[in-house]
Amino acid sequence: MDEALLRSLTPGVLAILVRRGADFAAAEDAVQDALLQAVRVWPADPPRDAKGWLVTVAWHRFLDATRADTARRRREDLVDEEPAPGPAPAVDDTLQLYFLCAHPSLTPASAVALTLRAVGGLTTRQIAEAYLVPEATMAQRISRAKRTVSGVRFERPGDVATVLRVLYLVFNEGYSGDVDLAAEAIRLTRQLAARIDHPEVTGLLALMLLHHARRAARTASDGSLVPLAEQDRGRWDTTLIAEGVWILQSALARDRLGEFQAQAAIAALHADAPTAEETDWVQIVEWYDELTRLTDSPVVRLNRAVAVGEADGPRAGLAALAALDASSPSSSSRGYPLPRHAAVAAYLHERDGDRATAARLYAEAAHQAPNLAERDHLTRQAARLNARRCR
Repeated sequence: MDEALLRSLTPGVLAILVRRGADFAAAEDAVQDALLQAVRVWPADPPRDAKGWLVTVAWHRFLDATRADTARRRREDLVDEEPAPGPAPAVDDTLQLYFLCAHPSLTPASAVALTLRAVGGLTTRQIAEAYLVPEATMAQRISRAKRTVSGVRFERPGDVATVLRVLYLVFNEGYSGDVDLAAEAIRLTRQLAARIDHPEVTGLLALMLLHHARRAARTASDGSLVPLAEQDRGRWDTTLIAEGVWILQSALARDRLGEFQAQAAIAALHADAPTAEETDWVQIVEWYDELTRLTDSPVVRLNRAVAVGEADGPRAGLAALAALDASSPSSSSRGYPLPRHAAVAAYLHERDGDRATAARLYAEAAHQAPNLAERDHLTRQAARLNARRCR
């Protein structure tokens, strides 16, 4: 069974059902039933037109559920609108569905969570990690969002900012997580940039391209993680870097700075450095200052601490990290640690010469790592320092 094919077809099938009058919650249930049926049937009898098959089966599931629900008998007239057999239209509905899920009746945070779960294919755990909240909290948020839009006709699309946030989080999960969604996020952001003249849309596209340009160098042949400073820069995609820088410069020239443009500027400075030692960390700190002003995000301030440690020395970085801890006590009181906090602290302590503390923190960071590659890398870092101490 080609799971990647099913994943790629799901948004389009869901969009067709929504356009034909199904409310979102019922359409999502029907599509899930169709996917399960595909898993059972396709290995022995694969269809000629996979999308058309899914549309037909999902529509039948929706109609069956509608007939069984006495409170929704008025929808039985939708039977006459059943799609005709044959190939489904070769139209990409994914971006449209992103906008539809960002419904005005939802808060931006709920719309993002719902879209990531229903369209982006992320698990509740992955979304919770992105939002820095416990998985149970995120599950409740998604359930409330589904109840809110249940029975709502999706005639008013949501705003661009919500869709950008979804695309950003989908790309991040594809870039560093267990599911490869990065290329799909770039494809959709290109479509959005072609339709909407907005500096943050182009800023996000530039950011994605600049990060994706380093993709091939991020892992070794055995699958292990390669830190930025140790990457073979000859493996970076210079075509993507050039495109990303050009797009970024066009966005910055409009003097409407946003967080995605600021992040892209940081990525461009990394891409511009011939070697890790030649990175312009002073300017990167300045961009992190701008980004902190725009977002006041604890993750941004954590990354800023690393940049300060490179620009002004590890003790300055540790001081910035201590300032973050003092101003964000809630990050630990909720019992949900800030991702990579321990890894950053370990790195700065090692650079400051405190190997014992660094080894302990690397081990702690490995326990909190969001994926296997990162966990293995941090475990090796802890083992390396412990081995040196035993000599």
